[in-house]
Amino acid sequence: MKLLSDLPPFIYGTTRLGHDDVPRDQQAHMARTAIDAGLWLHTSRQYDHALEVLGAAFEEDRSKVPTVIVKLGGGTADDVRATIAENIEPLGISSIDIGQLTGVGAFADDMPSGGPTLADLQRIKDEGLVGRFVLEIFPWTSEAPLKALRAGHLDGLIDGYIFYLNPLQRFASNELWDELLAQDKAIVSMRTVAGAPVHTLRDVPGAAWKPYLQERAVEVAPIFERSGISSWAEFCIRFAHSTPQVVSTVGSASREENLRELIAFSQDIAPLPQDIVDELFALHRRWSDETDIHAELWSM
Repeated sequence: MKLLSDLPPFIYGTTRLGHDDVPRDQQAHMARTAIDAGLWLHTSRQYDHALEVLGAAFEEDRSKVPTVIVKLGGGTADDVRATIAENIEPLGISSIDIGQLTGVGAFADDMPSGGPTLADLQRIKDEGLVGRFVLEIFPWTSEAPLKALRAGHLDGLIDGYIFYLNPLQRFASNELWDELLAQDKAIVSMRTVAGAPVHTLRDVPGAAWKPYLQERAVEVAPIFERSGISSWAEFCIRFAHSTPQVVSTVGSASREENLRELIAFSQDIAPLPQDIVDELFALHRRWSDETDIHAELWSM
């Protein structure tokens, strides 16, 4: 059985449950809606008060606490342990189902050689503090995982790889992407709809949080239109699942109707037509070489 094959096709990302522009009662409603729908959740201490919103929702019925993926960062194993503690206390849980590591600091330094940090992180799994690990990838952190993958140093420690993957973004370098596919590694895509419908990103000033997304929307919109699919959410979910290695996609929503749409399109998913996928993949490869791998840290 492929690692992470038990993941559902869609996971609810809770970043909006901590944003000040969403009323607290609406955030609580969205948390309960996601839990009642049986969704797995993706969360982080970085999402402001999202953990407190979720913790309150969990407390209403402890028998319905869902599976949770939690961002744990990187660095040393002690750094990761400290982050685990910061997350489990407000959630009212004793362990984390899936921990999302980031290849930075001591962890990144030890990846290419299989250094001691990897064994230290493995002990966290062995102790049961975290059930499984996924490794988050960015364009600017792709080199160390690539070397570690090729050397086999991440086998047993890392169960899958998680990164932005949608029609406008693929946050793994071309070389790392090719290696993940060649080794048939489990992938969890994030930012399902790239932040907003493609026409909104293209046409509405300020909708794209960085100019590069608006520029990419200009190129992607005609492909979306040519597909004949009316819903951007459907297009994006089908895009994510057009790669066999993708086991799930993580998407956020602050309104119930948007979440219901994502849930509906996560049933009986059909991949996009191959010519559409090939066009988008070609854009990804060009964007990666032209922009992504040259970007400043955390700038995208």
